[in-house]
Amino acid sequence: MLLSSIYILLVGFTNCFFFKSSCSASDFSLEGDYLLGGLFPLHEIEKETTLFSAETTKCFRHISSKSGYHMLQVMRFAVEEINNSTTLLPNVSLGYEIFDYCSNTKNFNSALRFITKNGSIKPKEKLNNYQPKVIALTGPYGSTRTMTIAPLFTMDLIPMVHYGASAYALSNKLQYPSFVRTIPSNKDLIEMIIHIMRWFGWNWVAFIGSQDDYSSDGLKLFNKYINNTGICLAYQEGLSLNANYSLTLKKIDKLNINVIVVFALTQYASKFIKAAIANNIRDKVWIASQTWALDQQLPRQPGIEKIGTVIGITERLLSLPGFNEFVYKARGTSNAGHNDAEDEVKSKTCNQVCHYCSLLTAEEIINENPTFSFGVYSAIYTIAHALHKVLQCDINECQKNTMTKPYMLLGEIKKLNFPLNGRQVKYDDNYDPAISYKVVLWRTDVNPPQFETVGTYEKQAEITFTINNSLLPWHNKVSVPFSNCSVECKVGHSRQTEGFHSCCFTCRKCPPNSYADFSRDPYTCFPCAEGEWSDEGSTTCKTRSVVYPQFTEVPSIIVMVSAACLIILLIAIFCLFAYNYDTPVVKSAGGGMCFLMLTSLIMSSISVFFFFGKPTFGFCLLRNVIFAYFFTVCISCLTVRSFQIISVFKMAAQFPKLHSLWVKHNGQRLFIAFVSFINFISCVIWMTVNPFKLIADSWTFKDQIMLICEMGNTICFTIVMFISWFLGFLCLLFSYMGRDLPKNYNEAKSITFSLILYYLTWIAYFTAYLTLKSKYIVVLNAVAQVSSINGILFSYFIPKSYIIIFQPQKNTPAYFQTSIQNYTQTISRT
Repeated sequence: MLLSSIYILLVGFTNCFFFKSSCSASDFSLEGDYLLGGLFPLHEIEKETTLFSAETTKCFRHISSKSGYHMLQVMRFAVEEINNSTTLLPNVSLGYEIFDYCSNTKNFNSALRFITKNGSIKPKEKLNNYQPKVIALTGPYGSTRTMTIAPLFTMDLIPMVHYGASAYALSNKLQYPSFVRTIPSNKDLIEMIIHIMRWFGWNWVAFIGSQDDYSSDGLKLFNKYINNTGICLAYQEGLSLNANYSLTLKKIDKLNINVIVVFALTQYASKFIKAAIANNIRDKVWIASQTWALDQQLPRQPGIEKIGTVIGITERLLSLPGFNEFVYKARGTSNAGHNDAEDEVKSKTCNQVCHYCSLLTAEEIINENPTFSFGVYSAIYTIAHALHKVLQCDINECQKNTMTKPYMLLGEIKKLNFPLNGRQVKYDDNYDPAISYKVVLWRTDVNPPQFETVGTYEKQAEITFTINNSLLPWHNKVSVPFSNCSVECKVGHSRQTEGFHSCCFTCRKCPPNSYADFSRDPYTCFPCAEGEWSDEGSTTCKTRSVVYPQFTEVPSIIVMVSAACLIILLIAIFCLFAYNYDTPVVKSAGGGMCFLMLTSLIMSSISVFFFFGKPTFGFCLLRNVIFAYFFTVCISCLTVRSFQIISVFKMAAQFPKLHSLWVKHNGQRLFIAFVSFINFISCVIWMTVNPFKLIADSWTFKDQIMLICEMGNTICFTIVMFISWFLGFLCLLFSYMGRDLPKNYNEAKSITFSLILYYLTWIAYFTAYLTLKSKYIVVLNAVAQVSSINGILFSYFIPKSYIIIFQPQKNTPAYFQTSIQNYTQTISRT
């Protein structure tokens, strides 16, 4: 394939140059100080075929392209304007040679003519010594054709200032160092198409192209830039001119695709749209790429208004002041003697026969597709301004004797920044222009059809994009057409992908404590942070309130005041008992043991204050351990006291030896010391084996974080509670056994009441702890402690304090002796 292409190239070159054929016709050539090259598609080949003979393509045998001839006239108009200018290139004239370039691979003859020097090519000559025929050129039309011949010019750094090749690959300056373009690249065009889709919320689209570099480049860029945009390419195809367009349209319709991007050359787009009309395709949105956005023939096709809405993308500035007058003037003089000149052209020119060119009226030329008009116009002006810099021109003249090589223009082109018809012409590092697009709506409901501007797209320092929705009369006359695989999820729902495409999904409501954030990821329900919460189907999380019993709350104040009063009362009784230590009431209550009990109750009361305020490890430790230890000591004293009374009145008579041992070895103190030691060891193990922990309970209430103290090791906690409860049971047992003792010594009722209150209080607390979840459970814990202390205080110590203060006559040895005698007499009678 490569050898045949080289062979065709060399033979084409021989045919044109070794036979000295010249291309001289008024439309195709003009003498000047500096020569420009122009390649325009005056004809189009429908289908490239492989030829096995070495001959160039005869363009005039193929379909005529009026838009190509229109672009040719724009170049001629620009050259004439520059030559008539007194400020741009004064005293310097530009000339041109223009060729009909219709083939992707078989028009090398015209391209080779541009790089000759005196009819020959010297590839090894240095750039400083080599002066090709043209100083720069514009064209050919189309990315494929440009990529085919670009190496011929870039190897000598001849500027190719291009008007109609938008493939993004041409921006690679390592491969195409002298390629300059005046139209945006496919990258910018694709980005704008994506902006349009996102503007209207479309994400289920088809991309139809042709089998050439222009379309394949656009498709590759489209697939690249729709990533992370939420747009899915539901269908794609590169069509040939003889493809089954009807089958393609049926596939698109079956997929329920309502937005179709037709990114193809005019001849392909025309066939595709005509096929849509013939197949009765209705109510679609067609996005036209720049090549056919302003096509003059398609909007006039019968029935095109039924296929839907056609939106085109084109250059923002297209009008050329003075061009119409130029064409009218040229048409007025070019027809005379045409028939005589045509034979001469055929014999002298190389592939420059254009039968239809002289038949076109001025109106037909003017009204042709103007899409690339400004591109051609600014290309010629770009070359002229660069030459102006190289020749060191001022407002009067240029330095013609300055050495001027094509590569010198490249350095100046990158620096250019000049106004042209109200638009600023400048280039970036890749020799790409500033972006200025407009969105046009095909108004096929009027006669003749019109192209109405409905939006703009500018890309300077930042992107500015806007569309006037009110100017778009959609085909359904109601709202923006729907082109999505799935209906958008409601607020608070996330997508769940179905199938291959991410745009096809079902919706699921986000569960509690999670939220949906489409800007972040529409396919995920994000969990709330530890300190946040949310209801089902939420889009944000709310901050949880941190709750614990505070010092300033009413329940807390009541309990703390109660505990404070309790402590004061206990201290007062401690002092009262100390003052009346030798009285019978104090001795019958336990004597010195009373002070241990009162001290234990005071310490137990202090633990209540650690239940309020923000809990800490220290608070968690002290609030339960202090009470558990000291209250158990107090109960052990009550147990010993109950046992001692029974021992005196019953055990001494029935078991004198056992009673003697109890008294001799001070059994009550040993018992209290033993129980206190066992209880102390249990509490230490409880605190160290699995210490108390501060827990942030975020699972009980969705909107709260409760700061609670974990009870620690369950076994240790059970042992501690068992000791206390078992002592209480013994105490109740001994109290029951002494229910018939003398009234002054009978503590059965008071002890029973206090211990039953103790049991009931803690049973109620643990029941509430297991069934209810609230910060006030902690308050109930404190209440249970206060209640337990009050039970002993008011049933055991308050009655005795009352006798000491208000009934001193009962606090005498005689009174107690009388009680004992009465009990003895009663026992003896029974």
